[in-house]
Amino acid sequence: MIAVNPMDSASVLAAFGALGVLVVIFAESGLLVVGFFLPGDTLLLPAGVLCAGSADQPPKLSLWQVLLCAAVGAVAGGQVGYLIGRHGGRALLSRTSSRRVQSTAVRAEELLARYGYGKALVIGRFVPLLRTVLHPVAGVLKVPTRTFTVWQTVGGLLWTQTLVLAGYALGTSVPQLEQYLLPLVAVIVVLSLLPVLVEALRAYRGRRRSSRSR
Repeated sequence: MIAVNPMDSASVLAAFGALGVLVVIFAESGLLVVGFFLPGDTLLLPAGVLCAGSADQPPKLSLWQVLLCAAVGAVAGGQVGYLIGRHGGRALLSRTSSRRVQSTAVRAEELLARYGYGKALVIGRFVPLLRTVLHPVAGVLKVPTRTFTVWQTVGGLLWTQTLVLAGYALGTSVPQLEQYLLPLVAVIVVLSLLPVLVEALRAYRGRRRSSRSR
């Protein structure tokens, strides 16, 4: 029996390949607490790398299968998250004991109010943690179904296809890159957390300014 760590992208890809991409991206795109801890960026880019073969070694994954599974997982997961939000999402968010989930839900509401539905749904796809909560929050706020579906699909396709193809491009241009997947994943984690850190810094500065003005 294969032991699989769902939070370890290398483990998921080795055990399930493109199907693992579909399941993880689906969960991360809208299953709230479950998807909150799953890899997204750190799964898509390595999956793209494994689609690139070399002169002496065939690719471990099929590029078209990974692209398709990533797209289906992102779009279907976003729609399910939206439906969860429309049918009892507010109560579900209020019952969770995770402060991180609650604070991210507040950020999701602020993003939708600040940038509008379309822009927020596209931007949110590229921000870790936020992309899991954004779709249920959109359901809670009763974002029009057609508007939500169009823009979450655009955001989901841009996010998944860009990262997979970027990984594929890296894999074809850098020899033996797949041997360094763990360091690559570490770099992706750092880069993906930058928007979160920038937002936290802005919030901290805002609190300091408000406290000084009192």
